[in-house]
Amino acid sequence: MENFNHILLFRTDIKSEEDKQALQPLLDENKNIEQWNVDLDDEDYVLRIVSYNLKHEQIIDMVRNHGYMCCELT
Repeated sequence: MENFNHILLFRTDIKSEEDKQALQPLLDENKNIEQWNVDLDDEDYVLRIVSYNLKHEQIIDMVRNHGYMCCELT
């Protein structure tokens, strides 16, 4: 059975393409993030991050420091 611990899911208030673009440099330049995306059609605006090194708390702090709400989606 495959382990999916490297896929981190968050509820956010990243509601528009402009919001995504504002966070793009932060997330793209982080070498510990393999992939990321935001589902703008979901009511929770789910941020999905693939990382083998980062923890949920680190992502939450990073996104919050850029002015967006972010909490772990369980």
